[in-house]
Amino acid sequence: MAKEKYNEKRAWREARTLAWRHRGSLSLGLLVMLVNVALTPVLPAAPKFLIDKVLLKHDTTWLVPIVAAIGAATLIRVIASFALSQIVSIAAQRAITDLRKQVERHVLRLPVSYFDSTKSGVLVTRIMTDAEGVRNIVGTGLIQLVSGVLTAIIALVALLYFNWRLTLFAIVVLGAFGAMMSYAFSKLRPLFRERSIITADVTGRLTESLGGVRTLKVYVAERREQVVFAKGVHRLFRNIAKTITGTSAVGAGATATAGLLGVIVGLGGARAVLAGTMTIGDLFSYTFFIALMAFPLIQIASIGTQVSEAFAGLDRIREIMDMKTEDDHDREHAPLANVRGDVAFESVSFAYVPGQPVLHEVSFSAPAGTTTALVGSSGSGKSTTLSLLMAFAKPDSGRILIDGQDLTKTRIRDYRSHLGVVMQDNFLFDGSVKDNIAFAKPGATDAEVRLAAKIAHCDEFVDRFPKGYDTIVGERGVKLSGGQRQRVAIARAIIADPRILILDEATSSLDSETEALIRDGLTALRSGRTTFVIAHRLSTIESADQILVLEGGRIVERGRHEELLALGGRYRQLYNRQYGLETDLFANPGEEDVTPVPA
Repeated sequence: MAKEKYNEKRAWREARTLAWRHRGSLSLGLLVMLVNVALTPVLPAAPKFLIDKVLLKHDTTWLVPIVAAIGAATLIRVIASFALSQIVSIAAQRAITDLRKQVERHVLRLPVSYFDSTKSGVLVTRIMTDAEGVRNIVGTGLIQLVSGVLTAIIALVALLYFNWRLTLFAIVVLGAFGAMMSYAFSKLRPLFRERSIITADVTGRLTESLGGVRTLKVYVAERREQVVFAKGVHRLFRNIAKTITGTSAVGAGATATAGLLGVIVGLGGARAVLAGTMTIGDLFSYTFFIALMAFPLIQIASIGTQVSEAFAGLDRIREIMDMKTEDDHDREHAPLANVRGDVAFESVSFAYVPGQPVLHEVSFSAPAGTTTALVGSSGSGKSTTLSLLMAFAKPDSGRILIDGQDLTKTRIRDYRSHLGVVMQDNFLFDGSVKDNIAFAKPGATDAEVRLAAKIAHCDEFVDRFPKGYDTIVGERGVKLSGGQRQRVAIARAIIADPRILILDEATSSLDSETEALIRDGLTALRSGRTTFVIAHRLSTIESADQILVLEGGRIVERGRHEELLALGGRYRQLYNRQYGLETDLFANPGEEDVTPVPA
């Protein structure tokens, strides 16, 4: 997998936008932080007065004011610290929540082709994990960064006041430490971005494995999947090991810097006291101020690492947010109020991979209220035709017309609100039977749900459940049989009351008896709607107004059931093969003396 390039400008732009959006809480947090920082010098300055004016001179006049100042400063700083955490930490969590909602909303409106090429685990990481870093920009991270810089500046001014010569040596040491941090961050940022990519890959594969655990077990593939997962987590381990090495180097540099400063202060400070240029109180306060300046810089190193990781996450989020959604397409077109259901394909060609067309100039018309069946061998282009009809992809050439209007110039949201779909592999959500049936019509009444269920013959099995329609179906409907899931999906399409109905192997998971039971329901559902049917059981499409026979992405035959049988071509071949009729498949219809009777 090619390593994605970190876009620093894009990350900075996203960070600025985010900070501006939460400027209220950030401004209040900065104000509280300034109060905290302003009182910071009180504690390190106190030893000078306590030693020089009280202890050495045995004068208690200053004792109470000094202790009172320390107590008051401490109390105010405690209150300010608590207030700061409440203001910015809660604001950060609110920002994370808002960003997750924004990214999820955007992702769901991306074209279906994006989901075909992107693992769900990758998207989960984008939405959940990458947004976490926001807390280091609108939360305590940015505030602590500014606080650290201001505290270091205040400490530096105090140090210059006490002993400017000694402070110059300290500045050189701290400057070297700053340069080391800058270099370390430049190496750590790409690692943090790569870590998220690896995590997304591993999560995506793990999600697939857990979702397909039955397939894994059937083919005894647990060991193979363990190897794939092990390789992924070892890639993640190597990345984390590198980042640990980098952050450890920064920490070691901070420790070395603190030690070197201790040597400089101990040696230079002692000589200054002996020379009479500093008092003992000055040396104590100077030592505290050195620590006050060094600690924020070391803290900045840690915060800087976190902010770098946050920037990498924001860059990845912006990468997705910059992708055009179906809503961008819809803004260019007028609203679609009603759909009669007239559908026409005009010389439609399509290829998933350039140069390898799946459909070749397919043309047909389906008047409103009619049923069109698509038959053909596997890979002939049936499902692709319906995918184009559902606007999951756009034709490479040609047009799809809905009531005479080009589908590519129609608002997709408006158009899809008139669709009802029953697929071969129907997706059910981990909710109740009632929730899954009513999914196509939010707010549907219990009576409407039960009526749709009755037409689809769901009531026959739902009424046997202890909790009835409140029974939880499990992830992807795993607690239901294939036929039960199929009937729930049919009920879901019924309650949607669509103008265009798409049945892609809608009865594939049903036994012959159950199929016969719901056939009347499907017939009622099809009434007055433009219906498209894919079915391997040709008996389910005999009543279709037209049957399109596809082979190699082309329509090779079209007509009604009786007409195509009489033609004696590809449809007759499929029909005879399905019913086990021993005839000459390519004989003249007039020479055949076989009456097709199902076996």
